Formats: sequence, structure tokens, C-alpha cells
Amino acid sequence: MVTPYSNVSEGKKEQVEKMFNEIAFRYDLLNQLLSFGIHKRWRRKAIRLVSSSLFPHSSSLCIIDVATGTAAFAIDAVALNPKKIIGIDISDDMLDIGRKKVAEKNLSGIIELTRADSENLPFDENHFDAATVGFGVRNFENLEKGLSEICRTLKEGGIFAVLEFSIPQKFPMKQFYHFYLKNICPLIGRIISKNPVAYDYLFKSVSGFPYGEKFKDILLKCGFSEVNIFPCTFGIVTIYIAKK
Repeated sequence: MVTPYSNVSEGKKEQVEKMFNEIAFRYDLLNQLLSFGIHKRWRRKAIRLVSSSLFPHSSSLCIIDVATGTAAFAIDAVALNPKKIIGIDISDDMLDIGRKKVAEKNLSGIIELTRADSENLPFDENHFDAATVGFGVRNFENLEKGLSEICRTLKEGGIFAVLEFSIPQKFPMKQFYHFYLKNICPLIGRIISKNPVAYDYLFKSVSGFPYGEKFKDILLKCGFSEVNIFPCTFGIVTIYIAKK
């Protein structure tokens, strides 16, 4: 299991919570810098794919954004015209920043952010029409348990969108991306966030994540009936659209 810190007694969940609390104040800035702003395009594409999969649209859509962080994905999901979006995360500091962003955009009536564990969601079965996770499934302590919980809370026919890093397969992007993720990202991350481990963990967690067909197989194992895979930007990220 890939964890942010070494030589500590806490489990992955506690380590991830600590890490994101420490970098929350620079998280959005680092996302912008390290992705050259492309992360916004990835999220918008994921939302479009959810929109095309949710047919016909309901006037009372209820969406959950798991590992919502500072609520970027939840805010983008407002484009789906939902009745309610619930964003959950285990990092209080990330949620505090997210609540400020939601309030500034006058979206507090639509988006509700709350502290909750992705592996023990406090919601009934068949509750949500759609679920999203942006760059968060790598951080689940128990990947299959977290995915199964999301599936449990989705209605039959509900759509699950996952946006996650993957590894390009073709030269020279594969070699360039490996160098960038292993050397440049941690350096910039350390300078701006003052956290010595967060962006080293990024490289390790991306390298160890079962992306592509392997992740599709895990989603199917966790209860989803069909999964479509959409690589983006030469394969450095992948969008997975799963249906319950």
C-alpha cells in the first residue's frame, strides 16, 4: 500500500487526512501550476460525459462528489442543473476552503460540503443519481471498499465518473511524464506548499495505481454493470464512466 509518510504508525487514511490538511492552503494554486491549467478542461469533459450518460435528465438530480477537497468538481457539476450536490472529504481544512468558494459563487443552496469517509458513506442505498471523484480514488485506504460504497449509494442506472491520473504508453510522452512527475512536481510542490512529502506521494501513488483496463475490472467487480474509458492528454489522465 502506497502511503504519504514512512515510519509512522497511522494508517493510510489518517496520513492522507494529515497531508491534505497541511497542503490545503496551496492546493488549488499547485493544481493550476502543475497541470498548466488543463485540469479544468479534464473536469469539464468528465461533466459532459456524465451529462450524456444521464438520459433522460431528471429535474431533481442528486449528486455526490467523493473526496471533494476544495469542491472544484462539485462546483463544475452545477452545470448538470442538479437539485443537490453533496461533497464529502476527510480533510477539514480542504472543506473549509471549499465552503468559502461555494459561498463566493452563491452556490450554498445547491452544494453542501460535509466531513465523511468514502469507505463508510452515511447515506442510504439507491440515494444518488450520479457520483464523481476527481483525483481521489488513489487515496482510498481500501479501494474496493470505497468503490463498493459509492455503488451502494447510487440508484440503479446511476452514473459514476472517475477522473484519475494514469501513465502514458507511448514514447516520448511516457518518458517525459515520468521525469516530470518524479522530479519537477515534487520540487515545485515542496517550494510552494512547504510540505516535503505530498508531491513525492503523488508520484508513488500514480505509479502504483491500477489504471486503464485494470481499474475497469475493479469497478466491475465492485458492482458496476458497464465501464467506458476515456484517456485524455496523451494518457496522463483517464476518465472512467461507470453505470450501476
